[in-house]
Amino acid sequence: MTTNTAQNKPIGQDGYAALMEITNRPGIIFNRGEGAWLWDSEGKRYLDFIQGWAVNCLGHCPTVISDALAAQSRQLINCSPAYYNDPMIRYAQALAGASGLERCFLANSGAEANEGAIKLARKWGALHRGGAYEIITTAHGFHGRTLATMSASGKTGWDRLFEPKVPGFPKVPLNDLDAVAAAINGKTAAVMLEPIQGEAGVWPATDSYLKGLRELTERHGILLILDEIQTGMARTGKMFCFEHTGIRPDIMTLGKGIGAGTPLAALMAREDVCCFEPGDQGGTYNGNALMAAVGLAVFQALSAPGFLDQVNAASRHLIQGLEALSAKHGLGGVRGKGLLLALDMGQQQNPPANAIATAERALQNGLLLNAPGPTCLRFIPALNVSVAEIDAMLAILDASLR
Repeated sequence: MTTNTAQNKPIGQDGYAALMEITNRPGIIFNRGEGAWLWDSEGKRYLDFIQGWAVNCLGHCPTVISDALAAQSRQLINCSPAYYNDPMIRYAQALAGASGLERCFLANSGAEANEGAIKLARKWGALHRGGAYEIITTAHGFHGRTLATMSASGKTGWDRLFEPKVPGFPKVPLNDLDAVAAAINGKTAAVMLEPIQGEAGVWPATDSYLKGLRELTERHGILLILDEIQTGMARTGKMFCFEHTGIRPDIMTLGKGIGAGTPLAALMAREDVCCFEPGDQGGTYNGNALMAAVGLAVFQALSAPGFLDQVNAASRHLIQGLEALSAKHGLGGVRGKGLLLALDMGQQQNPPANAIATAERALQNGLLLNAPGPTCLRFIPALNVSVAEIDAMLAILDASLR
């Protein structure tokens, strides 16, 4: 039992009933976090290798965030998106300069950014492709939980939810360039995908596939949209995942780590793609000074000299540790980039190790891990995770596998 400070009375099991059931939560209430660690209401400490599904890129409660929030909250919080504010302008300039995509729309969530990307591509298709509106997406892809972004997603089972869906999202397998080419027709406005399918279990698009997509979309005169909600902002060892291939998309979406735990996202696009007119796009909180100031502080932290080197060194150490555990327990391979990694649970075994059961045992042992399904574990720690914390995670995982 813990205390509800707002009402100054205990919270019991009946307190959970006020929340809508949208996921299966364990009966734990977290009330404090610092760096890689969380503490529950009973004082038990947990090592967090989920970090809000790659949201807390600098760990829990980093001073860079609390300082930015405190300083900006004393100056200006929100003057309405109908007006400019200084943090909005400076942050948009920083993202545009780093990505090479000249225009930025600041939003509150990754789903909202992806919804904006869909709208922008459809309006562009209406103006420049004779009314084209279809956006080719990938099987098992994940783009959000609004009706349009669910329609764009290829998550198993979603094709039967909330019918009728938004039409215009033909699906193709990931890494199958011929399938994309066959799906392009006169109604096609764009191709949209994640460079690494995180929700599906950390399945990367190959460099050759992404380069081929760039060439294919340019040849057909359609747009390439990269959903970098999970892969952007240094998660894969570069500021943006597309930098690994040397290509650049026409439209890119950012979220999760962009705000390091605060509600922030961005829609980026080339200058010549931007065709929104006043009234086409907006939102009450979009570009508010408080979140823009936080985003700028996060960007500066991720851009600091040596930060990406630290991410890549931590990635190498984590990969080596996971490969050693895989060899010890007879599991499968490690896939992903940077600090977005997955450990295959060894599907050739009979029976294979179950990732969901392993994650449940890890939770009992004081470790938060994500199992996207029974076949793999996903590792998305804070980008400033230490070698000692990685080693501690590996030790708990080793015990949980036994």
